[in-house]
Amino acid sequence: MLVLRPSAVLPAWVASDVITALEKRDVSQGGVWSASVGLWQRYDRPWDGQHGARGTAVLVGTIGAVYGTPTRYDVTIYRVTLTEPGRAAGWTHASLTDDALQYGHVTLANCPRVPSLPPPEPLRLSSVPLAVHGV
Repeated sequence: MLVLRPSAVLPAWVASDVITALEKRDVSQGGVWSASVGLWQRYDRPWDGQHGARGTAVLVGTIGAVYGTPTRYDVTIYRVTLTEPGRAAGWTHASLTDDALQYGHVTLANCPRVPSLPPPEPLRLSSVPLAVHGV
């Protein structure tokens, strides 16, 4: 699994093109993508099982995305995961992501990134007032 730091942001107009294209290439309709809100899954072939089941299709990898951030219509890609069969077939985190992003005419390398914020200060027990019950 690759956690993108900083996360890649698809501006609204790019996100719309990518999501529409992935939906048109759904595995149940002869494509290789299964895209739902928050999770895009890439298979090696369309689903060929009975009644629309996966059949012999093998999952290559997944892309984790958050819709509506940093602005209402943007999509932020924060995680990319490859399966063992995906790695064995030569996929990389970048090639999987680029396969989805090609429909928005962008690549992972040239996507805008969310500015990284410094991590919060650790919570120190001594700075937290303790409530004493029953006193």
